[in-house]
Amino acid sequence: MTMDFNFYMEDITKQARSEMEASGYEQLTTPEEVEAAFKRPGTTLVMVNSVCGCAGGIARPAAAHSIHYDKRPDHLVTVFAGQDKEATAYARMLFGEDHLPSSPSFALLKDGKLVAEVGRYEIEGHDPMSVVTNLQSQFEEHCEEI
Repeated sequence: MTMDFNFYMEDITKQARSEMEASGYEQLTTPEEVEAAFKRPGTTLVMVNSVCGCAGGIARPAAAHSIHYDKRPDHLVTVFAGQDKEATAYARMLFGEDHLPSSPSFALLKDGKLVAEVGRYEIEGHDPMSVVTNLQSQFEEHCEEI
């Protein structure tokens, strides 16, 4: 039995993208889209998506559920590590020098500036609700009630 790796990856990637879009996140696939999104006023939650198990089992469910809260970001966006490489690299550059690249991860921006992060080490090995709680504590501190 042979399996076409590209077909397999396209299927997984399509599913991962659709989960984020169904949750209300905008896909940023180019550096230009990243730049435009990061210039928006207000708060922006950036989810750095991935095809790994902790993205599918923890991070994407947390991304979907965390936004059901009184305070939440004004904008929800996602870049896809390993798939939209230039967009992801540009986003990570804009996060600043102190940002430690990891995927999956979350970055919370306020008026384009990084104010909080949830790295892979705070996702992998944790349950989705602990990540939701972590994200919502950042929303409580940096976001307005919607």
